[in-house]
Amino acid sequence: MDTLQDKYLSSEEKNNISEKELELEELVLRESIVSATGLNEGSVQIGIKGDPSLRETTLERKRYESPVDKVIEPLVDNLLELMLNRGTYRLYIGFNSGEIRTNSIFDPLRVEIHAAEKLADKSYIDRHFPPISFDDKIQAMRDIYDGIRDSALFDKIPGYWKNIFIKRHETWEPMTREELEIILKSIKTMRDLPDFYLRNITICIIQDLVRMQFNCDGTQIISAENYQKFIEENMP
Repeated sequence: MDTLQDKYLSSEEKNNISEKELELEELVLRESIVSATGLNEGSVQIGIKGDPSLRETTLERKRYESPVDKVIEPLVDNLLELMLNRGTYRLYIGFNSGEIRTNSIFDPLRVEIHAAEKLADKSYIDRHFPPISFDDKIQAMRDIYDGIRDSALFDKIPGYWKNIFIKRHETWEPMTREELEIILKSIKTMRDLPDFYLRNITICIIQDLVRMQFNCDGTQIISAENYQKFIEENMP
């Protein structure tokens, strides 16, 4: 059976994948914090230290109730609805500002920005977010990448990038429903931590990643499959 490489790489391209291109492919996947294929293999999580002045004064700064905190319970239920039964595939929750950003499969190149208190209202959800089943949304993601692979644009990228794209497409699996539920239902717990509490969080179904920033300005980047382990090891 032909592989995607057989279908989308010409014989000349397959024969001419040089040692230099293989080195470039490896560098692309290894050099960035999160590469085209996600976290580097074997990484449970990646921690990034923030501004030292914020870390050192964390416990001295008074904590205030945010717009998100005031509506956290209905908001979490509605955000789970967005990720499971609506077009949203990427979600950013900013606790300090009450700003929530969403990316939709219906308009994948744009970001929408919503106020937390509005997203806590189910009628607002119904107006702004058309329903789609989780399975149909995942298939739409596959179709979008199929379209890129079949386009003239694909012929313009270097061979090592074609190889990355094809390998990723062959093995890609999204974040699961169960993982989304675990992540979203843990948000209130992380927000209520006494000292180093959650400041913002980004959840992406496509990249299977969770990115969290805490009030100490530190950032944690975790794959969804390792999120439960992170919670067990770091939360009371």
